[in-house]
Amino acid sequence: MENLTPFVTVVCGVLGLVIGSFLNVVIWRVPRKESVVAPRSKCPTCDTPISNRDNIPVVSWLALRGKCRTCAATISARYPLVEFATGMLFAAIGARYAHSWALPAYLVLGAALIAISAIDVEHYIIPNRIVYPVGFALVPLFALAALLGHDWHAFERALLGALAAFGVLLVIHLISPGGMGFGDVRLCFLLGLALGWLGWPEVYFGLLAGFMYGSVIGVTLMALRVLKRGEHLPFGPFLAAGAITIVLLGAPVLHFAPR
Repeated sequence: MENLTPFVTVVCGVLGLVIGSFLNVVIWRVPRKESVVAPRSKCPTCDTPISNRDNIPVVSWLALRGKCRTCAATISARYPLVEFATGMLFAAIGARYAHSWALPAYLVLGAALIAISAIDVEHYIIPNRIVYPVGFALVPLFALAALLGHDWHAFERALLGALAAFGVLLVIHLISPGGMGFGDVRLCFLLGLALGWLGWPEVYFGLLAGFMYGSVIGVTLMALRVLKRGEHLPFGPFLAAGAITIVLLGAPVLHFAPR
């Protein structure tokens, strides 16, 4: 059992690289309302299908020097970055939850948050085509974790945490609809579910961290005149970052957090 954590970490990291490749498809196609299953990936410039040898996460992009093999069009660095980030996030989740039945749920959440964040940054939307399926997946995954771990109290708390997070963001949305999109409200149901499994302090500080990230980055961008006053900043990535911070670090962060 002592050797389980390194093994799970490596397996999750490799899995994350593969999932990251699929997430690139999701990030490109979902906002365009295209199928994420078919057809196979192709160059957006020349429409040539991507061969298997050119579809190896991170490695293929580096080998091709960021260009299409057929037409030499530039391939965005977002592709290897998403693959690498997913691999690193999966490895971190694997290391943190190697001995927990909730590991699959947190891997699903991590993948979803990367796709949602990338889409929100580019298109200013949090697609229901991602939020709803992930929600329907997370609830039974946490229920299975409760069954296998004999911890139905954690599952009950997760459901209540989801409702609490959804409710808080809904109130903020109703008070200031221009500052908080309903997509963010839906996203917080998923975040509250995952954080609630860990505990009520995690729900509170996970959401608080998201608001803090958003405030600090927003003020910094305005100070640097990158962002103008009144200009919209996608909030989904900050909520995701706050939740992941608590999911991964948990106790150490809460230990130093003001109460």
